[in-house]
Amino acid sequence: MPLSSHTARVSVGGGTLSVSQPKGGKEHCGPVPTDTLDATAANRASGLDSTSQELGQKPPQCLVCATRPAPTFGWEGIISMTSAGTQDAAVQEVFGGVDSHADTLHVAVISSNGSHLADAEFTTTGAGYAAALAYLDAHGRVLALGVEGTASYGAGFTRAARSHGHRVFEVNRPDRAERRRTGKSDPIDAYAAARAALSGRASSAPKDDTVAGIRALHNAARSAIKARTAALNQIGQILVTAPEGIRAKYGQLKGTNRTETLARIRPTGDTVHVAVLTALKSLARRVKDLTAEHEALTRTLDKEVTDHNPGLRATHGVGPDTAAQLLVSAGGNPDRMRTEAAFAALCGAAPVPASSGKTNRHRLSRGGDRAANAALYRIALVRMASDTRTRAYVERQIAAGRTKKETIRLLKRAIAREIFRCLTTKVAVPGIADLRPLRQSKNLTLTAAAQHLGVWPATISTLERGTRRDDNLAHAYREWLTAA
Repeated sequence: MPLSSHTARVSVGGGTLSVSQPKGGKEHCGPVPTDTLDATAANRASGLDSTSQELGQKPPQCLVCATRPAPTFGWEGIISMTSAGTQDAAVQEVFGGVDSHADTLHVAVISSNGSHLADAEFTTTGAGYAAALAYLDAHGRVLALGVEGTASYGAGFTRAARSHGHRVFEVNRPDRAERRRTGKSDPIDAYAAARAALSGRASSAPKDDTVAGIRALHNAARSAIKARTAALNQIGQILVTAPEGIRAKYGQLKGTNRTETLARIRPTGDTVHVAVLTALKSLARRVKDLTAEHEALTRTLDKEVTDHNPGLRATHGVGPDTAAQLLVSAGGNPDRMRTEAAFAALCGAAPVPASSGKTNRHRLSRGGDRAANAALYRIALVRMASDTRTRAYVERQIAAGRTKKETIRLLKRAIAREIFRCLTTKVAVPGIADLRPLRQSKNLTLTAAAQHLGVWPATISTLERGTRRDDNLAHAYREWLTAA
C-alpha cells in the first residue's frame, strides 16, 4: 500500500539522518542503504555533489525513491525535502502569545485549532523584537497576538508588532485557579496568552503612545507630592520627640509658616540641638523644593492635557491631575472601549449584579482602575460642593432614603458617562477669552459683576481665567456685559 508519509532515520557520523517522503508519494522499494547514505554525506561534505551538474554528471537519485531527485543535506545531519506538509505550514493560520519581562520575552505559537507549535525566548531589544516577529512569521500567517503587559514590559514589542502590521490584544494575567492548576512558567504564560487571543477572551486593543508624555508628567508630579508628604510627616515626628526648647518654639507653627521658619533657622546649641535643627532645616528646604517642582510640573501637565483634550479639561470639577489620570487610564485611543458601560467598569464605577433566587440587587464594584475611580470621586466631591444641579440631586437622593455613600456611587456612575463622551467625541468648549477684556473696556469691577450675578468675585475671576467651566454662568455674564 502507498504510504501517506514515511520517514527513515539512520545514524550518520554521530548525527541523525531523516528522509521524509511527501504525503501521497510512492512507497520506496526497500530499506535505505546505510553505505549509500554515508557516501552521499561524504560527497556533500567534500563539495563533490555541488559540482556534479556542472561536469555533466547525472544528479544523484533519491535514497527512498529512485524516480525522484536527491534531497539536499543540512549540515546538522538532517535531510530536508519540500513537501505538501511544509507548504501547508508556510500558509497556515497561527496565533501568537507573548509573556514579557524586563530583559526577555517568551513567544509561543499555536495553530488555529489550539495546538502548540513552538516557543522561544528573545531579548527586549530592537534586534530581539525583529527576531521574534520573524520567528512568528516563519510558522504561518499570524492572525493575532496576545501580549501580557502591553503598557509596561511589553510596550516595546507591542509597538514593533503593530508597526509590522499585526493585530495585538492586551492579555491579563491568568486567574489564580488556572495558575494553581497548570503551574507557572514563561512558556505556560506565553501559550495561555496565545489561547486568549485565539478564543477571543483577549479583545482589548492596547493603549497607543499619544498619552505617553502625559503619563510621564503625571507620574513625576505624583512622586513629588508623595515625597513632599513624607518630608512633612518626618518634620512632625521629629518635633514630637525633639528637646523641649525646640518643640515649644516650632511645634505650635502650622503649614507653610512652619516650613518657611524651619528653612531659615541657624542650628545652634549643644550637639543634640544642632543635629535636630539641622535635620529640620534640611527637611523644610526639601519640602519647599518639592513644592516648587510640583507646581512647575502641574503647569506643564495642564498645558499638555488641555492641548490633548480641551473638552475634558473644561469639564466642571476636572483639574490637571484628574484629567491626566483619566487620559492615562483610558489611553490615547479610548475607542478601544466600545461603550460607556465598559469605561464605567474600567473605572470600577459600574454596579455588579449580585442577585440570587428571589433576591435582586447590585453590589459595589471593587475592581477596575482604582486611580481612575479616585479621579471620579474627586469630581463628585467638587460638584457636590460647588455645582447647583449636583447639590439638588444629592438632596433628592438623601430625601429618598439613600445614604451619602450610595449617592456618591450614583454620582460617579453618571460622571463616568459624561467623561466617556468627552474622551470619545470632540466637545466644543465655549470661548471665554472675551469676558475679561469686555468687562475692563466698560470699567466694571469683579465685585459689581459678582453682585449682579449673585456669586462670589472669586467665581467670576476663575471663570475669566478659564480655571472653572460654567457654561450657563458664562452665557449670563456675557449677556450682562453686552447690555451694560
